[in-house]
Amino acid sequence: MQSTTSRQTAAIILGILLGLGLGIGSYTFLYAQGWSYLIDNPASCANCHIMQDHYDAWIKSSHRAVATCNDCHTPTNIIAKYYTKADDGFWHSYAFTTGDFHEPIHMTARSQAVTENACRTCHLAIVQAIDTQHRNTARVSCIRCHSTIGHAQ
Repeated sequence: MQSTTSRQTAAIILGILLGLGLGIGSYTFLYAQGWSYLIDNPASCANCHIMQDHYDAWIKSSHRAVATCNDCHTPTNIIAKYYTKADDGFWHSYAFTTGDFHEPIHMTARSQAVTENACRTCHLAIVQAIDTQHRNTARVSCIRCHSTIGHAQ
C-alpha cells in the first residue's frame, strides 16, 4: 500500500514540475515573441534590445539588398539552421536574462565559423583567388578584416 502512495506522490510531483516547466516555457516563448525567430525576418533579431544597433547597422549596409541575418549567421542546411537558431536563442535568452554577457556582444567561435562559411560561399570566386595566393599560409579569415561589412558602422 505504501509503495502505491509513493508512486502517486512521485507522479503528482512530476506532473507539477512538468506543468510548471510547460507553463513558464510557454509564457517565455510568447513574451519573447519566439515564433518570430522561426522565420527569416531580420526585424525579429531586434526583438532583443541589445541587437538593435546591429539591426540598424545592417539596414545601412550594402548586404541589406542581398542577405538577411539568417543568410550570414545560420548554416544553409535546414536541420543545422534550426539547431543553431534554437541553441543561440537559448543561450542569448540565458545571457540577457542573467545579465551575463559582454558588451559589446561577441560572436562565439562556432558563430564565427558559420559566418565565415557564408562569406566564402557567397563570394566564392574572390575567396578562391585569395586562397590561391595564400596557399602556403593559414587560411585567411574574411571576417577578420571585414567585420563591419554586414553591419556598416
